[in-house]
Amino acid sequence: MNKINKTFSSIEQVAGQYLKNSSQQTQNTTSEGLSFEEIFLQKAKEDGGVKFSKHASQRLDDRNITLTAEQNERLEGGIEKANEKGIKDSLVLMDSLAFIVNVPNKTVVTAMDQTETQGNIFTNIDGAVII
Repeated sequence: MNKINKTFSSIEQVAGQYLKNSSQQTQNTTSEGLSFEEIFLQKAKEDGGVKFSKHASQRLDDRNITLTAEQNERLEGGIEKANEKGIKDSLVLMDSLAFIVNVPNKTVVTAMDQTETQGNIFTNIDGAVII
C-alpha cells in the first residue's frame, strides 16, 4: 500500500486483504441436510400437476366451480395431449366447463362454465382439446 496516498497499487494487495476466505466453498444445507438444488428439484417434481393462475382461481370462485380429483386428472390428461401435439395455448372443453390453458407451463389461465361459453369467441389459442 502506498502510505502517502493510502491507495493500493495492485489488485493482488486488495485481494489478499478483502478476500481472505474466498477459497473456501460452502454448501448451504437445511436442517435435514438437503441443499437448495435438491429442494428445488424435489419441489419441481411435486409441482408437476396443473396450476391455476390467480385469475383462473378467482374465476372458479366467482362462478362456484369446483373440480373433483377425477376432473383434475382428466384436465391434466387433456393438457398432456395438447403438449404432445405441440399446442402452446389451448382451449380445453370438459363436461360443461371450458378452460384456456398455457400448455408449456401447465397453467389454467381462465375457466368458465357452459352458460358463459355460449356465443363466446376464443382467440389467441392454437388448438382445442375435448375430453
